[in-house]
Amino acid sequence: MRYRKLYPTSKFLRVKCNKCGNKQIVFSHSSNEVKCLACGSVLVKPTGGKGKIVGGEIVETLE
Repeated sequence: MRYRKLYPTSKFLRVKCNKCGNKQIVFSHSSNEVKCLACGSVLVKPTGGKGKIVGGEIVETLE
């Protein structure tokens, strides 16, 4: 028998931009492309579920 998860797997992430160093909060399962507010480079690209972080690195996970 399979059990369903009773808690959400999505989170908010603080991401640091690789180009300018700006830190910004993004949603882990974003359905839209997320760009840096300072320099405009793409931080997160949407996939079928979890967004792929392409232009930055995760600094921390927010609950």
